[in-house]
Amino acid sequence: MRLNRSILLGTIGILATCAAPQWSFAQSPGGTVVITTTQVPRHFNGAVQSGIATAVPGAQIFASPLRYDDNWNPQPYLARSWETSPDGSSVTMHLVKNAVFHDGHPVTSEDVAFSIMAIKANHPFQSMLAAVDKVETPDPYTAVIRLSHPHPALLLAMSPALMPILPKHIYGDGQDLKAHPANLKPIGSGPFRLTKYKQGEYVTLEKFDKFFIPGRPKLDRIVLRIVSDPNAALVSTERGETNILPFVTGVRDIERLQKAQNLVVTNKGYEGIGALNWLAFNTRKKPLDDIRVRQAIAYAANRDFIVNKLMGSKAAPSTGPIAPGSLLEEKNVETYKFDLAKAVALLDAAGYPKRADGSRLSLTIDYLPGGDEQQRNIAEYLRSQLKRAGINLEVRSAPDFPTWAQRISNYDFDLTMDSVFNWADPVIGVDRTYLTSNIRKGIIWSNTQQYSNPRVDEILAAAAKETSPEKRKALYSDFQKIVVSDAPIYFINAVPYHSAFSKGLGHLPTTIWGVMSPLDELSWEAPPKT
Repeated sequence: MRLNRSILLGTIGILATCAAPQWSFAQSPGGTVVITTTQVPRHFNGAVQSGIATAVPGAQIFASPLRYDDNWNPQPYLARSWETSPDGSSVTMHLVKNAVFHDGHPVTSEDVAFSIMAIKANHPFQSMLAAVDKVETPDPYTAVIRLSHPHPALLLAMSPALMPILPKHIYGDGQDLKAHPANLKPIGSGPFRLTKYKQGEYVTLEKFDKFFIPGRPKLDRIVLRIVSDPNAALVSTERGETNILPFVTGVRDIERLQKAQNLVVTNKGYEGIGALNWLAFNTRKKPLDDIRVRQAIAYAANRDFIVNKLMGSKAAPSTGPIAPGSLLEEKNVETYKFDLAKAVALLDAAGYPKRADGSRLSLTIDYLPGGDEQQRNIAEYLRSQLKRAGINLEVRSAPDFPTWAQRISNYDFDLTMDSVFNWADPVIGVDRTYLTSNIRKGIIWSNTQQYSNPRVDEILAAAAKETSPEKRKALYSDFQKIVVSDAPIYFINAVPYHSAFSKGLGHLPTTIWGVMSPLDELSWEAPPKT
């Protein structure tokens, strides 16, 4: 199975048949759900790092101000109501009064204020809360977010995967939040509490009896089972030993799961993610500091072959930084349709003539470990394809995510395949890749391409505060045209995420955040078949 591991945080493999615990589904009325994942969480604090490895369990452990339905509508969660000031300079949240953390402490506006400012200071998405100046707490159940300018993405940023509310009485002790011991023993106010984490094997989450929404959660237990053997994960799901297998991207894997009589397979639940698969360039490293070399590689790569042949037309092509299907997507950009003659001409102009052996230059290409169809296979294809233009590519693998992330975030690369999320709004998930201010060494999924264009910085700053949908769309249209022309990235495809669920499960997590939403409504409507 080609499970995408775009947020993979280390991999310690176990086979489905290894000595992991065996969980029964009939030990209590609510039952247990097993989610199999290839993601190994480094820790569970989504306030200081992004990614599905943290977000899936984190959304169960921590509650957030808002949650979202499948139509992109914000719904009450810790905030029972909220309002934005007429001038857009503040958002006031009115909190529920019966929420408590797993240790019994009440959730108050002080926790909300502490968490928002902690996320602003520590989260890799610097643009996400850049407009937040401060959070006022006029009473224990009112939090007023003061903004330096209108922030059209703020409500989306209040989602479970992006704004976990931390207990100030634990995290406010002066320790570095990124290395805080509570990150591995988290206390939140979500529907489930962490009871055990065995690194690289499983996470056990138990029902929190004092959860603030009456009658929830429906389940007694969620087990996140970490399986690095792709075929073992498939077999486990087909046999009913796994009840949810999310983030499946392999074309053959999807088709195989669709044939299983005991499963429901859907691509719903990923709308908020906006995952793109692309080839990134180190724009400050020769010869890739020359736009002509980057454009030459784009013309030689042949996106159509990758999407139609390697991916069997299951993945939508991507031609720019905003995901296909978004209302902000600009389709009128340079598509870099395969043109070998143009690629060769650009290399000649850049000063890389054809040598006696037919080569012009040599580069190394990396790829995210774990995603064969979306990553390794494309890297291997590009190795043979770019040779036609005289570019010798050496494919460099990484044994695990930390190794790859260390290389890329410290600029130790020429080219790399990557998979990066839009995170629902450009301010949250797109700007970070292109802002000059977000060139942050050592931080993965920042501007690791080291791309810098002052005009792009200006446009993104304006779009981040523009409240008119028409004007905002026009700004992002200009942004996309410039970025595609500058070619810090060669865009390939939208990642075709699918999930497989055991039949008998009700209230499936198919809202815009999928399994990165609280699973408090998930329940067994019929006994699982095992």
